[in-house]
Amino acid sequence: MNAIFGQLRVAAYSAWQRRWLALGVAWAICMLGWLAVAFFPNSYESRARIFVQLDDVLAEQIGIGANDRRRDIQRVRQTLTSAINLEKVIRSTRLGDDVTSPREMELKVAELAKHVTVSSDQDNLFEISATSGESGYSDVANARLAQDIAQKMIDIFREENLSGGRGEMTDTLAFMDQQLEQRKRELEAAEQKRMVFEAQNADMIPGAGSLNQRIEAARAEMRGIDADLGAAQSALAAIEGQLAGTPATIVVAGTGSPREVLAQAQAQLSQMKARGLTDSHPDVIAQRAQVAALSRQVAVGGAGGTPNPAYSSLLSIKAERQANLQGLYSRKASLQAEMASLSGKAVGEPQVAAESARIGRDYDVLKAQYDKLLQDREELRLRGQVETETSAVKFQVVDPPTTPRAPVAPNRPLLLALVLFLGIGSGVGAAVAATQLNSSFATTAALEEATGLPVLGAVSQTLTDAQRLLRSRQKRWFFGGSGALAGVFILLIAVEVAQRAMVA
Repeated sequence: MNAIFGQLRVAAYSAWQRRWLALGVAWAICMLGWLAVAFFPNSYESRARIFVQLDDVLAEQIGIGANDRRRDIQRVRQTLTSAINLEKVIRSTRLGDDVTSPREMELKVAELAKHVTVSSDQDNLFEISATSGESGYSDVANARLAQDIAQKMIDIFREENLSGGRGEMTDTLAFMDQQLEQRKRELEAAEQKRMVFEAQNADMIPGAGSLNQRIEAARAEMRGIDADLGAAQSALAAIEGQLAGTPATIVVAGTGSPREVLAQAQAQLSQMKARGLTDSHPDVIAQRAQVAALSRQVAVGGAGGTPNPAYSSLLSIKAERQANLQGLYSRKASLQAEMASLSGKAVGEPQVAAESARIGRDYDVLKAQYDKLLQDREELRLRGQVETETSAVKFQVVDPPTTPRAPVAPNRPLLLALVLFLGIGSGVGAAVAATQLNSSFATTAALEEATGLPVLGAVSQTLTDAQRLLRSRQKRWFFGGSGALAGVFILLIAVEVAQRAMVA
């Protein structure tokens, strides 16, 4: 510990012995450093906060929810510092006064992008900050410029959110109308092509749709007819079973002879024909069956009786179901013939069938696209009207751009103090280093350690009155130079405070 203390005493003595060197180095470094700090321009920052409310019942009713609005605002926030918007800021502020070429504009935009930030602490609260530190402007001009930049960013934010969306919707609708017109022309061309093809192959492709589509439709109808045939056959078998258990005539007291009953039945049949009923009419068929039954009864000499109404009704139902069954058989035969004809055409003319399928497929695709575009266009048009008529975004400036009162950078008092300490330290270090280069020894112990010989003693320096007066005068000069250095530091701090007061 004593050795370290001794080394410190030696260093202090060496520095004192070369104090003029230390003071000169300190002055040189401090002046150069303070001059460099003076060239650092002050940067002033202006801040503003914006509140955006995203509530609208009508907009949510047609599908414009708060999430859509939030995504739009997030997109605007991310693109707010784009090159185009920053160029607008430059042209509308003093930054664009000295811009004369596109290259200079690009450099200005790149520099401004580093000094403008847009952040959001919440979903609907945004903070815009702008910093200005142009070396060619005064502190007052830089403070005013930072405020102007922040205000212009707010104007762009408002424009992008309130009017930019409407312009974008107009452009989108115009694009949709253009696409619809193009799809309409393509659809008309496809329809014309299909009509020409069908006219050229009228004998091969009757009806609508391709051969494969019509074959599939015929097969589907055939499956339905087969099911109907099964049901009709079951119904006919049921009615025949009922007929088998129902007597054709019943004996009723007070009725006439079988011949009279037969005559009445023949008279009723004649009346039906007189009314214009044909032989295929169910009532005529039933009446003829009754006449035939009565004729057999009369022929065999059966007992008297009257026709059974239930039996006659069952005969009518049976005749109707037989007719339905026959119609189903006829339709099935017709479908089978049609399917055979279509299959033969598909096999005999595969190129025509393939061309028909391709034309029909192209037309269906274009028709589906046109319908989808038309629906989307109408939805967008309604959405645009809602956004135009009712503002779903409530825009409010919570804190207007602040007027900077003090620079945010650089911290000039701290830099001035650091330069002072660096100058003093460099001066002391230079004095100590100069002592180390000298071959003299400050203490007897150092001399004894260097030579290895015992040192018997040391002779102290004796000064005359004139020498003591000179040293006293030199001390005053030294302390005066040191005080002047400190005074320059204090003066620079005072100038900095005065400049800040002028800005405020």
